[in-house]
Amino acid sequence: MRTKRIGMSLVGVIVCAISVGIFKIAALGVDPFQSLMSGLDKLIPIQFGTLYVIVNLVLLCFALLTDRHYIGLATFINLFLFGYITQFVYDFLQTVLINPSMVTRVICLLIAIVIICFASALYITADLGVSTYDAVALVISNTWKIGKFKYVRVCTDLVCVIGGAVIFVLGGGRIGEIPTIIGVGTIITAFFMGPLIEFFNEKVARPFLNR
Repeated sequence: MRTKRIGMSLVGVIVCAISVGIFKIAALGVDPFQSLMSGLDKLIPIQFGTLYVIVNLVLLCFALLTDRHYIGLATFINLFLFGYITQFVYDFLQTVLINPSMVTRVICLLIAIVIICFASALYITADLGVSTYDAVALVISNTWKIGKFKYVRVCTDLVCVIGGAVIFVLGGGRIGEIPTIIGVGTIITAFFMGPLIEFFNEKVARPFLNR
């Protein structure tokens, strides 16, 4: 069972990272945390994979100092693999999909949404730790008892979205380009990922783990 959980966590993180690369090539908005990362990527001139590790190490320190209960093997798989896989996929897709049409971008967005929900179901069901970003909202809601998780998560997501937009502009991005990182994809992930993740939990992840 332990081996299966580790495998599910590893596959979940890898496929999540691939989906974010597809989100980026679709340029129709990414999930809230990746909105912040896109802004930082515009501002700070280092490789995205390395930047992702640095930001998540900061968040990891926060989690370790406040409540290390949420930190597990999957946390470190996410921390050290996610950013580099996302960058590799995005760079590769840029060589294949040169100046993609709107139809192609929409198709990429839909594919990214489906596979990120599938991957998240594997990752969550494996229950071997959460991402450092997820840990922030969990600490605030469950450890500090400041509010219910769903409300705290909305607040942290809003901070990421607003912060990502501001940092993106400070990094030289044009205001008209903001919808490429904060757009329809951001709205869809905010409101529709939950039900789709639960669908994959019930139909794929839990049956596979319990088989």
